Amino acid sequence: MADFSLQNTNIPGVILAGGRSTRMGQDKASVMLGGRSLLDHAIARLAPQVSTIAVNADSEPQCGLRFIPDFVPGKAGPMAGIHAAMAHAATLPGVSHVVTVSIDSPFFPAELVADFAAVIDSPAKIAIAVSEGRPHPVFGLWPVSLGDELAGWIETDEKRRVRDFLLRHSVTEVTFPLHPTRASLLDPFFNINTPDDLVEAERWLQVLS
Repeated sequence: MADFSLQNTNIPGVILAGGRSTRMGQDKASVMLGGRSLLDHAIARLAPQVSTIAVNADSEPQCGLRFIPDFVPGKAGPMAGIHAAMAHAATLPGVSHVVTVSIDSPFFPAELVADFAAVIDSPAKIAIAVSEGRPHPVFGLWPVSLGDELAGWIETDEKRRVRDFLLRHSVTEVTFPLHPTRASLLDPFFNINTPDDLVEAERWLQVLS
């Protein structure tokens, strides 16, 4: 088999924004952080890293980007959003992988996609993010060829745990360091689930600015 090299100039990105947001009490895409929505933060962070951006959500966001709802019905969790990303990317010419990021982690690394692409040595390999020993699989680089298998797994697996799907495949974990700041170290995958988390994110935003 010939060596496989992934060109990160042709990797589309999908922002996963279809969560229930029960603890936040409102749609996370419209949550404001530092005067900008979390969706705007995600777009600004991801745009320099990918060839195109689409948004996976329950309803079409007012941002001018391609909107891709879940193909699997019933609010089937984050893997349904990842499947939607794969299905979308499979329609794009010359694309083997798609990167996914979460709407609620506004500080994810600026080198995320490049570092993922650097470890992909086969068309079927998955890369997922890790920080401080904790995996963050919604931040991943996924082969579009797994779309049909993932759809079947979502429909038949009762627990739908991301790690269970990953165990079936070749996965490389990519460790990202904490962000050094003037005050402390910030986990780049810090996520905003509650109003208290949003207050903390505002503090981090001030420290990073």
